Amino acid sequence: MKTGFAEKDITPPVGTERAGAYRKLYIKEKRDTIKARASVFDDGRNFVVFVGVDCCLIGRNTVKAVRKMISESCGIKPENIMIAASHTHSGGSLWGFRPDELVNAPELIKKLALEISPSVDIAYEKIVINGIHEAVKEAFDNRKEHLFSIGRGFEGAAVFNRRFRMKNGESWTHPGKGNPDIIEPAGPIDPEVGVLGAWTNDGKLSGCIVNYTCHGTAFSGMNASADWISAMEKTIRGAFSQDAVVVFLNGACGDITQVDNIGLRKNNTPDEWVDIVGKRVGAEAVKVLVSSEKGAFQTVSAITEKLRVKRRISNRKKTEEAFRIANDFLGNVSEEQPMSDDFIWAKERILADYLNSVEPEREFEVQAIQVGPAVFMANPSEYFCSLGLDIKKSCPNVPFPFVVELANDIIGYIPDEEAFSSKGGGYETRLTSYSNLEISTGRKIADASIRLSGKMKPDKVPSAPLIEKAGSPWGYGNKPPETE
Repeated sequence: MKTGFAEKDITPPVGTERAGAYRKLYIKEKRDTIKARASVFDDGRNFVVFVGVDCCLIGRNTVKAVRKMISESCGIKPENIMIAASHTHSGGSLWGFRPDELVNAPELIKKLALEISPSVDIAYEKIVINGIHEAVKEAFDNRKEHLFSIGRGFEGAAVFNRRFRMKNGESWTHPGKGNPDIIEPAGPIDPEVGVLGAWTNDGKLSGCIVNYTCHGTAFSGMNASADWISAMEKTIRGAFSQDAVVVFLNGACGDITQVDNIGLRKNNTPDEWVDIVGKRVGAEAVKVLVSSEKGAFQTVSAITEKLRVKRRISNRKKTEEAFRIANDFLGNVSEEQPMSDDFIWAKERILADYLNSVEPEREFEVQAIQVGPAVFMANPSEYFCSLGLDIKKSCPNVPFPFVVELANDIIGYIPDEEAFSSKGGGYETRLTSYSNLEISTGRKIADASIRLSGKMKPDKVPSAPLIEKAGSPWGYGNKPPETE
């Protein structure tokens, strides 16, 4: 099997719209380099591509454009290409409304969607499309025969589930550090650090794919940053080679962050959190890389399935109240008037209602890509961790099942069904233009992922050669105890 790795700088210029909020924000400076990192795998019959992009979200139009360019220049099938957002909240905006989608929309919708809410930064999108294509093309052109390693480690001290069961019977997101009404976390974490390494014949690490589950909110500032992923990359490169490309694919982190709501220790600074999460995950990846056996992989394959689900319908009275709140706010706009939470959720309900009127069902892609004994199962949502763990547990034929979220599109938060029950709640279940699909969507994604993985025939995991015969005792050590 051949593989190639490459990366390109896609740092957004100052003034680029920033992602990660329900209002418009803009990049002020650069903290660290934002990248598109690509790997191409070739088994002589098929090609598959993984691209990790330092961005919060990446929409279907952007992915479609990139896949088309890669297909034309490299001859790789679009469905064999996975393009996943790292979910840094300090990257450029590649998701939201687009002007050409709202030509026939009411003026209020255009104002709320394009002037107030985050939208795709069209100029920056062109930079990203070209950067991803250039990275994949370079990786494709540079592919060579490699040995491979695959393994998993565990880092459970740097991340936390951000939803909690409260004494009032509900579940809240970020209830406040040390809140005495917290009972327990409302969901699990996934501590697994999955690492696939590619090695030259002389033992040099050309690149690796790292799969881990955590929001990119350690920094979450107004300066462009890859967040904790940058510290993870530096840690891995420091142990092996500054030329090694680290392709990061985020796991099911819809409800997972670095914030410890239970502990009473004073919060770290954003820069400290970048190092804590990034270096801990990077150090665990290093341990996996140095201890995993190297060997040949034989097979790559890819398969996709389209799902179509309904949007949740807004309560009519709540929608009417949302219009009242929005019109009151817009009728009294001034520099002194901050954008209230009530207005944000009102305009989000209005936009969700509009989306339901023009596209009552949402179609999206679930994808599975196999490399040797690993299968990466991708969906386009902020997927709850419990659902990701369910997928992993339900793939017994796959030695290394990895879940990838925010890939190839974005459909918003997908909570598990318990989050929508009477004991549920939290920010992720709110009806917004970002998150509005039917309650059963998470289970449908899990079922599709499991079906796809079941169609794969994973390779055997590389193993060390076995001894030919039993060894002789060590002459120093095969003596009885001396007591006299």
